[in-house]
Amino acid sequence: MKKYLEKAIAYDKNDDLADFKKKFVIEDENLIYLDGNSLGRLPVKSKEVIKQLVDEQWGRNLIRSWNKHWMELSSKLAGKIAKIIGARKDEVFVGDTTSLNLYKLMFAALSMDESKTKVLSDSLNFPTDIYVIQGLINQHFKNHQLHLLESKDGLGIDEDQIIENLDSTVGAVSFSHVAFKSSFMYNMQRVNQLVHKNNSLMIWDLSHAAGAVPIDLNGSNADMAVGCTYKYLNGGPGAPAFLYIRKDLQDKMQNPVWAWFSHAKPFDFSLEYQPSCSIQQMATGTPSILSLAAIEPGLDITLEAGMDRIRKKSLMQSKFMIEMIQEFLVPLGFKFSSPLNDNIRGSHISIQHPEAYRISQAMIEPNDGSKIMIPDFRPPNNIRLGIAPLYNSFLDIYETVELLYKIVKEGQFKEYSSEKKLVT
Repeated sequence: MKKYLEKAIAYDKNDDLADFKKKFVIEDENLIYLDGNSLGRLPVKSKEVIKQLVDEQWGRNLIRSWNKHWMELSSKLAGKIAKIIGARKDEVFVGDTTSLNLYKLMFAALSMDESKTKVLSDSLNFPTDIYVIQGLINQHFKNHQLHLLESKDGLGIDEDQIIENLDSTVGAVSFSHVAFKSSFMYNMQRVNQLVHKNNSLMIWDLSHAAGAVPIDLNGSNADMAVGCTYKYLNGGPGAPAFLYIRKDLQDKMQNPVWAWFSHAKPFDFSLEYQPSCSIQQMATGTPSILSLAAIEPGLDITLEAGMDRIRKKSLMQSKFMIEMIQEFLVPLGFKFSSPLNDNIRGSHISIQHPEAYRISQAMIEPNDGSKIMIPDFRPPNNIRLGIAPLYNSFLDIYETVELLYKIVKEGQFKEYSSEKKLVT
């Protein structure tokens, strides 16, 4: 492995994003974090922002902070997220959860033409997205059906499958831009073209893409999208999500959840609902200010680094990891469960092994003094290695593969229980 260690050291020496690691709280130098695709690290600035908000804005200014700081906070963040996902500021709303935002968009999309009774998604989509669609069909659109495209290889979906299943009955299509297990990445522009040619509406889930890969919603003529801010955007656990609606579609859609922050004049306290004529119509109740405020430092870091540079480093690190896995781990029974083609893969790499769960536990809780390495496990046998270029070094990649080799080669995983913990 010596040549890979030398490579890692050389790559890190020439890494123009290396200093960004200092912008994150890293209290344990003996821990390598490869789970930024599930929960990003804490930005140093976020601690300062939250302290100032609690001590000054809430503690000292109390309700006066609504006018001075809080009423425009969601809109301010929307402008920053818009730059990251290739959208206009007035096309993005920040607030609520990814699930609730998908519910709002899917309800509005299906309501536009209820004669189209099919919703198209795929078996790679995040389960919550499927649950939301199933719930809408069960509760509101009882004549509709959900059709899932099945992956032929467990990694991705062929374009031909989409073409074959698009017909006049399809009202909406919902895919994750980057699949949560395999990291398969759709060609957004091509899919949008196919869906629009069929006169259907396209809704993207950007949760495993935003902050990891360049996104151009406007350039690809995307209809709608949702996404979270707590993965690659480092907004904090359960941080508010965002949604996007292309400007020309906004006056054709209606939020199914009528609430006071989506009202045109919420502080008139009228008893008759009048929706806002802007993207604000997709809001619901009072925004979660503490959580909203924590998002901004992560967005600022991402914008400073630039998505092109982030993606360039991600691909370099992925290539380095793939080479090491092929040489050292594949002979030990591992296999790739992510596409090897850079053009159709996000920023995490999944590998499979029959003992994946016990191996991941050996990484997280080493009993031999080794460094702690945190990936995550996804059933039935996937270990996800999330590469976050803003704080992961090439040496992190090297040491992770080296440890995986040692855990399996020496049979260390056999000392761990196969009983699953609540969060994996």
